Amino acid sequence: MTVASYIFGVLSAVLTLIVVIEMLRRRRLRERHAIWWLIAGTLALVIGIFPTTLVWAARLVGVAIPLNLVFFVSVAVLFLVCIQHSAELTVLEAKTRTLAETSALLEMRVGVLEERIRETENGPSTGRDQH
Repeated sequence: MTVASYIFGVLSAVLTLIVVIEMLRRRRLRERHAIWWLIAGTLALVIGIFPTTLVWAARLVGVAIPLNLVFFVSVAVLFLVCIQHSAELTVLEAKTRTLAETSALLEMRVGVLEERIRETENGPSTGRDQH
């Protein structure tokens, strides 16, 4: 590993962690969404600082080429993020449907009440105005 690639790996991991933490701090990212990015950034930082850790982990799980382990873990993290977002999207769709139905019912009730107010202000139409 060259010095430049070593520095690039460490800086990339640190930058990732800084961006995620800053987004958390500014409330642009929620904790439950940030957890996978924090895990990935921390793993990248550990591997960037201690590159032999990747070789050790690859041997431990039986992966011949350590870089393949990096790709596998990256895809696994992205897969978990997609599952998490899909689950939250399902909940949000249900809430949106409920809100739309509630809004429609309230709009209907307001319409009925407005009609009653108009009838009260104009008086009931009994046909006396036709003389």
